[in-house]
Amino acid sequence: MKHLIIILATFVTLTGCSSTNEINKSEPNNQELLISVATSLTEVLQEIVELYEMENPHTTITLNIGSSGTLARQIQQGAPADIFLSADEPSMDLLDDQGLLVSDTRIDFTKNQLILIGDQDSSIEVNSLEELMEYDIDQIAIGNPDSVPAGSYTKSALENSGIWNHSRLQNKLIYAKDVRQVLTYVTSGNAEIGFVYYTDVLLSDQVKQLLSINEDLHEPITYPGSVIATSEQREIANDFLLFLKQEKATQLFKKYGFTSLKVD
Repeated sequence: MKHLIIILATFVTLTGCSSTNEINKSEPNNQELLISVATSLTEVLQEIVELYEMENPHTTITLNIGSSGTLARQIQQGAPADIFLSADEPSMDLLDDQGLLVSDTRIDFTKNQLILIGDQDSSIEVNSLEELMEYDIDQIAIGNPDSVPAGSYTKSALENSGIWNHSRLQNKLIYAKDVRQVLTYVTSGNAEIGFVYYTDVLLSDQVKQLLSINEDLHEPITYPGSVIATSEQREIANDFLLFLKQEKATQLFKKYGFTSLKVD
């Protein structure tokens, strides 16, 4: 397998070696897919793509990885993409409202949880977000709410907890370009605590979970996907989307800490 990684955008190219898919039996020529993927999906999508390419050797997939808001703006501005996999519904809705999606291909394929983290030596113990105000915290890392879904979910949770506008909170916020940068801020000591997804917590042994955020405080963290209207590979792109809901893919989502949705 050959991987090409660039941040942002990040491109990962993977190639496979065997086939079980009827589409490729009738289309022997190589087909290329470019998928714009939310950062939090990076590791699981790399593994799913490898599995898909093994079953479809005439298909080569490249991943363009970044925050959902940034990727949506790229597509709005005409950047090439066959599929968009977002970490939130609003970024997908934005493109759908502008006619930039093949709407009947849109699916929800997995879910996640919002988690408050600190480093392994953190002494913070809270049962609610309101209790954060009892601590003298230096810096709090969150994704930029304007472009990072994890940041938007965090802002909603803090607003609904009644502390978003508190000066003791606002003066300590550090905005990150994506959820992985939040993780880096905490592991590097540049932030004392941060808000990430449960799947991010599993990626690092340098952080610990301080609080699982009540899901009633924010919109459900659901991941939608859709074929892009300008794609010239709509059939194979839709086939990949449907692959995300097959049992072999849902098991990989579970492996990485996602909550897989029920297969239609």
